Amino acid sequence: MADTENLSEILQVRRDKLKELQDSGRDPFEIVRFDRTAMSEEIRNGFDAFEGKTVAIAGRMMSKRVMGKASFFHIQDGEGTIQCYARRDVMGDEPYAEFKKLDIGDILGVTGEVFRTNAGEISVKCHEVTLLSKSLLPLPEKFHGLRDTDTRYRQRYVDLIVNPEVKRTFVLRSRIIKHVRKYLDDRGYIEVETPVLNTISGGASARPFITHHNTLDLDLYMRIATELPLKRLIIGGMEKVYEIGRIFRNEGMDTKHNPEFTSIELYEAYTDLYGMMEIAEGIFSSCAKEILGSYEAEWMGHKIDLSPGWKRMTMIEAVKEYVGIDFSEINDDAEAVKAAAAAGVELAETAEKTWGNALYACFDQKVEEHLIQPCFITMYPVEVSPLTKRSKDDPRLTERFEFFICSSEMGNAYSELNDPIDQRQRFLKQLELRDRGDEEAEMLDEDFLTAMEYGMPPTGGMGIGIDRFVMMMTNSDSIRDVLLFPTMKPLDKNTGEVKNAQVSENDPEAAPSVNVSDPSMPIFDANKPDFASLVIEPLFEDLVDFETFSRSDFRAVKVKDCVAVPKSKKLLQFTLDDGTGTDRIILSGIHAYYEPEQLIGKTCIAITNLPPRKMMGIDSCGMLISAVHKEGEDEKLHLLMVDPGIPAGAKLY
Repeated sequence: MADTENLSEILQVRRDKLKELQDSGRDPFEIVRFDRTAMSEEIRNGFDAFEGKTVAIAGRMMSKRVMGKASFFHIQDGEGTIQCYARRDVMGDEPYAEFKKLDIGDILGVTGEVFRTNAGEISVKCHEVTLLSKSLLPLPEKFHGLRDTDTRYRQRYVDLIVNPEVKRTFVLRSRIIKHVRKYLDDRGYIEVETPVLNTISGGASARPFITHHNTLDLDLYMRIATELPLKRLIIGGMEKVYEIGRIFRNEGMDTKHNPEFTSIELYEAYTDLYGMMEIAEGIFSSCAKEILGSYEAEWMGHKIDLSPGWKRMTMIEAVKEYVGIDFSEINDDAEAVKAAAAAGVELAETAEKTWGNALYACFDQKVEEHLIQPCFITMYPVEVSPLTKRSKDDPRLTERFEFFICSSEMGNAYSELNDPIDQRQRFLKQLELRDRGDEEAEMLDEDFLTAMEYGMPPTGGMGIGIDRFVMMMTNSDSIRDVLLFPTMKPLDKNTGEVKNAQVSENDPEAAPSVNVSDPSMPIFDANKPDFASLVIEPLFEDLVDFETFSRSDFRAVKVKDCVAVPKSKKLLQFTLDDGTGTDRIILSGIHAYYEPEQLIGKTCIAITNLPPRKMMGIDSCGMLISAVHKEGEDEKLHLLMVDPGIPAGAKLY
């Protein structure tokens, strides 16, 4: 309470200072321009040319040290910081007195002479200091800065002010994108723009966002890829095209995924996946050399060698090496699925039990984790490559590659399918998957098929995730570190905590938690169900003997991390502190009700002495406890969360 009162006092003092200025006719917000003649970095790097000369600089005051008749302060501009020296006998009594009233965070214009102090620091001796904008909120405390990641992402403007390394990341991001553009422009590619809103969602396997156009009374999909419009341009005779733009996918969020992200897709007529390999390797290698000064990069604790000549393996070769199954020796679907199951691999619920899906599941669940150094994986099954040309050597496979660095997919490329008859059959197969509940399956695009029937040349195409590329180049752990404004759940204005949105058909992504530590809070308060339609599962009539029940070890666990399990719509993977000092991994099928970011830092209840259970190839060691009920036909679920003051490992009796 005292801290809140103290902060309120600070805010009031700053507002009082502003009112005093406005009442005296010196409103800083009425100033419309300040002509700078130099930047901080420019002065430091060219001191010999600037020494003794008068300059005008501007920026935010980041520190201030008043020593009676003289003061030192630092100005931060777009290039860095520079020290300023204010003296009463130079500025005059009244201007110096007004300067002393300024606060850290205020934006100032400084006119003065460049010199070097006795301590050797390049500085500006102030002739005049002008308040250009009043900071009404204090910056984070000097020595601790802004470290809470949630606050940093929500208030990126403060993050950029107080954490200089953050600005460096986004400067590098801009340079990386410029390099990619130049690399392609120099090779004769044309940059184009394609629609963000479409009547059909296509070009990738992903769940789209849907919006509505009022004038046309038409539902539209925000694009999940730029592939199909760009291929139309190839058909139209634009033989080398690319687009860098935002993509929108209504999917889970974790350290590598954000609902909106930036990708580049490029297409070139008369080449194939091997031509795309050369471009992918060229972009990454040349970018590292130019921006990092070396082919070596560090990411996720690994030293990465990006020099040309990356490893290449077929998917069959990779699965044979890392899983021990040789799919080239298997021709029967049932045998392939059985071999995958024996290796602890589960096929997705909506996937057909085929040779190709079994091969892909083995790779996805068992191989990717081993691909640390840059590696091209080629020849993907046709089931997971609906827009790719079949392999002439094995029609079960396609001429597709993905390339991986640090177990992360960095790009995806095809020898593009240009047979309109085969394409129609594959679209129809995708429609069957949609009918079985796969919301990520492709839609049938009749206009694209019409375009293909005019004739599409042999074409190579590729997509690269710009955000993940920047993550690697800047050694960032989370995609949110390389997005200026990552998607965040809104905060409750009253509590400052993340809102738990009400569950509905339109928003299945979040559900409120049960706070069992507060007996005054109704269990279903946030949901406010209709109790007349509420249905709970009948209680078990069979009694369990006390000895059996007492062996179940219920413990309080802290959620250290939570991510969506790749290729699973339901599963979240929790990394838990159970009080033992060793992380515990538990998977839970509650992604329809919660996003991972909601749960990090929460205290939950888990059974910790169950035997490990394989789920999507991952050992799940225990079970998190949830409460489930029905309202009409809708099932609702609440993860059991308790008072955060309960320590990890506390046993429930």
